[in-house]
Amino acid sequence: MPSERLSVVVTRRLPDVVETRLKELFNVTLRDDDTPMSRAELVEAVQTCDVLVPTLADQIDAGLIGQAGERLKLIANYGAGFDHIDVNTARQRGILVSNTPGVVTDDTADMTMALLLAVTRRIPEGLAAVKSGDWGGWSPTAFLGGRIGGRRLGILGMGRIGQAVARRARVFGMQVHYHNRRRLRPEIEDGLEATYWESLDQMVARMDVISINCPHTPSTFHLMNARRLKLLKPTAVIVNTSRGEVIDENALTRMLAANEIAGAGLDVYQRGTDSAQKLRDLPNVVMLPHMGSATVEGRIEMGEKVIINIKTFADGHRPPDQVVPAML
Repeated sequence: MPSERLSVVVTRRLPDVVETRLKELFNVTLRDDDTPMSRAELVEAVQTCDVLVPTLADQIDAGLIGQAGERLKLIANYGAGFDHIDVNTARQRGILVSNTPGVVTDDTADMTMALLLAVTRRIPEGLAAVKSGDWGGWSPTAFLGGRIGGRRLGILGMGRIGQAVARRARVFGMQVHYHNRRRLRPEIEDGLEATYWESLDQMVARMDVISINCPHTPSTFHLMNARRLKLLKPTAVIVNTSRGEVIDENALTRMLAANEIAGAGLDVYQRGTDSAQKLRDLPNVVMLPHMGSATVEGRIEMGEKVIINIKTFADGHRPPDQVVPAML
């Protein structure tokens, strides 16, 4: 690598402390406002910089990577998910890709439990009644929800976040079940008091709550498709803090509207569909604007990981959080 400082382009506003450190270390171009870059701006960035720092709002696809200049050697993603980046095309062009795993594990698991409670205890309905002034006082039959203690929780994806959800769910007295690409080691499974299901269909049909905690990959796209959603009990609740593409959103919307599923807590949505608009009108759905990782601490730690990945690369070494083919 040349001795001069790397040219780095950041596509969105980041916490001040992160931006300040980037300016100290690199020749960095920061975003003046907090809007996504246009396609033309992204093309200009990849043609002129050594390192691009995108977020999940940026589509770093094959067409964009194909227009990259010779200088671009690292895409240091600000976030753990990398399904918005065509990693294979980047590798073919000799461009490394890194991410920021682990730093938002607890934040996302907390949000999963918050959504679970919000749906089962009808918290948004109660909040709306108080805020609107329509609440007439306590009633023994008003806003009746359900107790989560004793319920079966089926976790789809038992990585860092899935395991963090399992630990929290046990404290609430839930029975933890899971389906994963690979079964956990016995000592981890025993520590979580979790029951493994090799068949996702069999697990889904028996759970009271399904929590989606797997990444979006070609193999998980619409993993919860219409057929599988129909296996859910009518009293079941589904929570998704992972990626919207894992669920067939149109099928989910139809079933929620028909009360074939009791409720849903969603923090993520499928791109390119209009179902999110229809979901907003349903009383049994709690929707959040992708807040799972939205803590000050988590966002700063994400930035610190980005900086470490870039600095390690600048020093001639492999970024510690490089995305490798086994992760795809």
